[in-house]
Amino acid sequence: MPNVGTVTEPGMKTPPPGDARTYRGPFAIMTVLFFMWGFMTVFNDILIPRFKEAFALNFFEVMFVQFAFFGAYFIGSLFYFIISATGGDPIARLGYKNGLVIGLLLAAAGSALFWPAATIHSYPTFLAGLFIVGLGFAMLQIAANPYVTILGPERTASSRLNLAQAFNLLGTTTGPLIGGYLILQYFAKTGVHGAESVKVPYLLFCIVFVALAVIFFLIRLPHVGEGKIEPGIGALRYPHVVLGVIAIFMYVGGEVSVGSTIISFLGQPKVAAMSAIDAKNYVSLFWGGMLIGRLMGAVELGEMKNATKQLLLAGIPALAFLVICFASGWGLAKTALGIEQVSSLSWGDLAGFFGACFSNGFEVVKMYLPLLALCWLLFQFGKGLAGRTLFVFSGTIVVLLAVAILMGGRLAMWCIVGIGLFTSIGWPNIFSLALDRMGVYKSQVSSLLVMAVVGGAILPVILGRVADVWNLQHSFIIPLVAYAYVAFYGWKGHKAGRNRHTIADTSPTIE
Repeated sequence: MPNVGTVTEPGMKTPPPGDARTYRGPFAIMTVLFFMWGFMTVFNDILIPRFKEAFALNFFEVMFVQFAFFGAYFIGSLFYFIISATGGDPIARLGYKNGLVIGLLLAAAGSALFWPAATIHSYPTFLAGLFIVGLGFAMLQIAANPYVTILGPERTASSRLNLAQAFNLLGTTTGPLIGGYLILQYFAKTGVHGAESVKVPYLLFCIVFVALAVIFFLIRLPHVGEGKIEPGIGALRYPHVVLGVIAIFMYVGGEVSVGSTIISFLGQPKVAAMSAIDAKNYVSLFWGGMLIGRLMGAVELGEMKNATKQLLLAGIPALAFLVICFASGWGLAKTALGIEQVSSLSWGDLAGFFGACFSNGFEVVKMYLPLLALCWLLFQFGKGLAGRTLFVFSGTIVVLLAVAILMGGRLAMWCIVGIGLFTSIGWPNIFSLALDRMGVYKSQVSSLLVMAVVGGAILPVILGRVADVWNLQHSFIIPLVAYAYVAFYGWKGHKAGRNRHTIADTSPTIE
């Protein structure tokens, strides 16, 4: 069968099949969506220390923030899969645009629930709001990820999904900074219940999601798909899909477990003894590392001249490190030089101030430079192969977690923060490997993969229980095991059954 058939919404002209140039506009529009749900998802990492203090919760109890949010992914995707198996793919009936609108409206409804939850100081009501937001995001993920993979040649699907996910991580990088400032500082009033500080930020989320739903409803997006509605559970016949579902479960569970505990981990006396306000900057660096790695992944797995590729692979981390140094040293330079307002400085003084920013920032983040160099080296070893790159990056995370478990101090801190760099390519590479050549089953496979996001609900809760019984540092054995499986999927798992089963279409593999 052909790789991709094309139909359109009413009034749309049919784009030429296989012409990736016709899809640049829709792809650009989709990046806005990826940014927004990344920006909001990472707010959970700010809610965890806020709710832990406000409601006097232990680690196990507060991890129900992630359980409610990512558990909704499982429920929503399971419901979608059941409909797909019994009556055919809903996305084929609704169209991608309507699926996106439904997801945005659900996310808006869940965000709106935060206002009454904060008013009555009810932790369960907050969890209900997060669950509804998670349902909306599940619908967005089911529609958006396969949509991005088919907006162009399948051989570059991993590259496009890495690039789209880079915009998602731009949201997760800025989210901790903005969310930490708003929830932990700006709206955190002395003598007022801590939950009150989330009311206004989530009301703004509600407004933004409603606005985006209106925009997506009004704009014209091409409906690119297989043109068929296939009932049944055909996707489960392929071993590489089943193993990919487990890989997503482990990957998301491992990533969320680490990201959710960075603030608490850096606050440990044997690690860095940081306050939550200071530690939030390293949460941002964790997600910023994912942004850097995903941009590099989009380059490495894309199609371009080798000289250009190597220039970008070296330039992206170099430029990123300069930005990180500057941002980290800004406040330190102002304090050291006794500057109140930077805008009042002369041009000559600005040069000295900027130099102080870089020098002070370098002292803070210099341990990040070897991690960036290692990331570049691993991309060279991956040689543009999605499976091989997934294997070496996940294996590196296993080593970093082992060091963090066995050691303490700043070394353990940088091992955990640096995981963001190496977990960056996990989601798009697993997703594209599992979707590879699945033809009419793409949306069904996507629903199964998004269902597996429930790993982000289950593994953090297990980690929380281990942390309460043992200690937080040793609880990282949970994500270590998870990433070991992801490494296996990149090494052998994604190849399982390909010689014994007929794949759903005849496109060349993206391995």
